[in-house]
Amino acid sequence: MPRALLLENIHPLATDILTEAGYDVENRRGALDEEELIEALDGVSLLGIRSKTQVSSEVLARSELDAVGAFCIGTNQIDLAAAAERGVAAFNAPFSNTRSVVELVLAEIIALSRRLTVQNSSLHKGVWNKSADGAHEVRGRTLGIVGYGNIGTQLSVVAEALGMSVIFYDTAEKLALGNAKRVGSLDDLLGQADVVTLHVDGRPGNAGMFGAAQFAAMRPGALFLNLSRGFLVDYDALRERILDRSLSGAAVDVFPTEPKSKGDSFDSALRGLDNVILTPHVGGSTEEAQHDIGIFVANKLRDYQATGATNLSVNLPGLVLEAPRPGAHRVTLLHRNVPGVMAQLNEDLSRSGANVEYQVLGTRGQFGYAVTDVGGGLSADLLSELEALPTTIRARVIEIG
Repeated sequence: MPRALLLENIHPLATDILTEAGYDVENRRGALDEEELIEALDGVSLLGIRSKTQVSSEVLARSELDAVGAFCIGTNQIDLAAAAERGVAAFNAPFSNTRSVVELVLAEIIALSRRLTVQNSSLHKGVWNKSADGAHEVRGRTLGIVGYGNIGTQLSVVAEALGMSVIFYDTAEKLALGNAKRVGSLDDLLGQADVVTLHVDGRPGNAGMFGAAQFAAMRPGALFLNLSRGFLVDYDALRERILDRSLSGAAVDVFPTEPKSKGDSFDSALRGLDNVILTPHVGGSTEEAQHDIGIFVANKLRDYQATGATNLSVNLPGLVLEAPRPGAHRVTLLHRNVPGVMAQLNEDLSRSGANVEYQVLGTRGQFGYAVTDVGGGLSADLLSELEALPTTIRARVIEIG
């Protein structure tokens, strides 16, 4: 029975889906470090993680994985290039927790604008401090969104419904939704926004993108939020701006170093500051989001193994495949994207006596991925012949029941 390992408290529905597909599924609540993970992956073909477990090139080299599922949005915890080089497909959940993150952002903007954290703290200390000082409506204020992807665009629409004006900055060309306006640079956004919120991806080039210079460029009294990636921001610089009252508040959900498991100790330069909301990387942690993510990613892993489908893979050419004909053989070939591969594949198929009934090819940079359905018998040597080609990264023959 093939094995799957699910880490970091992934929703039970993922276990149900993979178990029904014939996998022996092991669940562990916390993350694993590199050596622990390598040991745990002995005999495992499918791995499911969230944001804490690092799937390094060493882990990939010392395991026999077929696919990795990130049960979250981000995939910077996976060495995607090394995974592709070893023919390991990687999938994530780019849409399933978008609404959960957007709602938390809006809740925090309102809480910070009304200084609810300060008022709440005073009452818990037994001090009645009713005052309108520093409290503002969000209606009419300008929200600056850095990164206009799935989360940024939905946040844009919902914030406008609250009466906010929205501006955004993105290095890629993006269509503005509603009345949102694109600005030409990050500095332009910082100089106009009453609230700045980060929603960029985890590519290495974004590391340290927001530091002392960016905080200095923000409007006096503005709010800052980061529910994106912890390594984007210099939190010591943010602390100074909160303490000198240059910024009136902040909300942070992600940190450069985070505990591996629930209940572990946590420390940050931002602890204990007035009007600063700290949350333990829970932007997408609603029951609804985790339910949807569990289904989405588990189905991607199952379908890749069962049919070779790579639609929405984050590291391999993405193919939406026709349903295979019962009784057919499906041959999948991940290869170097160079001339002559398809001709060689079809020559080998012909020599094996296969009748090609369906074939599709996708490319992504240096990689090509071909899927071929054949009728009739296949020679026992076909898979070995394909694996021996110098352009082959991984070949499979899937028997369709």
